Amino acid sequence: MSELIKEEGPQKGAGQQKVSRRNLLADLAKATVGLAAGVAVLSASAGQVEAESSTPQLAPSPAPLAKQIPQDQLILRMQRELYKALQKPAEQRQWAMVIDQRKCVGCSSCTVACKAENKLPPGVVYRPVIEEEYGTFPNVSRRFLPRPCMHCTNPPCIKVCPVAATYKQKDGIVVIDYDKCIGCRYCISACPYGARTFDWGEYYTEGTPELEKYELEPAFEYGEKRARVKHNSPINNTRKCHFCLHRLNEGMLPMCVTTCIGRATYFGDKSDPESLVSELIGSSRVMRLKEELGTEPNLYYLV
Repeated sequence: MSELIKEEGPQKGAGQQKVSRRNLLADLAKATVGLAAGVAVLSASAGQVEAESSTPQLAPSPAPLAKQIPQDQLILRMQRELYKALQKPAEQRQWAMVIDQRKCVGCSSCTVACKAENKLPPGVVYRPVIEEEYGTFPNVSRRFLPRPCMHCTNPPCIKVCPVAATYKQKDGIVVIDYDKCIGCRYCISACPYGARTFDWGEYYTEGTPELEKYELEPAFEYGEKRARVKHNSPINNTRKCHFCLHRLNEGMLPMCVTTCIGRATYFGDKSDPESLVSELIGSSRVMRLKEELGTEPNLYYLV
């Protein structure tokens, strides 16, 4: 039909358009074809994406371990500085320890690790953690003070030993010769820090049907293998922290340093101005216990 047909429905104004029925059917056909083509394209794209996602992807090869570990980690830095210090003569290095009280959470992991490393018997503790509560209720808090041997520059314990069993090494560590020690305990009284204890020869499983094997295992303090047998050293000797000297000589950090969960304990050569401990000792937060006594401890605290 060639005649035009008016669009059904009410008139909406003078601008109402007239549409040819033939043109209307042609437009509908074009729209249907376009919609079908679009659906086909989308289906093909989805199939391609699915095929690509199902294809196994090869993982990138891992980087070498040395590159994965950040080189600025403090524990790694201390280890590197330990190797560096061991290359020098003993008299040219001075071992020191720094403890950050803000990082110490009082977990006592250092105490436990020290006892395990040195096979310490009942009553012998090299590194106790002293707890202190401060403030006024209800505004109170707690702080923790690990207290190993101070390894003083001017140690009073050496002066009172009648047999020279306690002496200071060239690297600054105060040590005890178990074979010379007579158990007089003068050094325990002379130490102003309470850092020395006495080995009375006790066992944890004493009084039970049988001593456990772990109590009879030898200790390797000072690099010497000593089985724990009655009347043999270090039983009836004074004992104390020695910065894990047997580990240091093998290129390892003290056990308390490596087991500290908060990285609150630092160790190194303070004679090296570029070492971590030298940097920390220069902090405005640093302090030492009982400095007024003139003992010059080589253990520092950050408060």
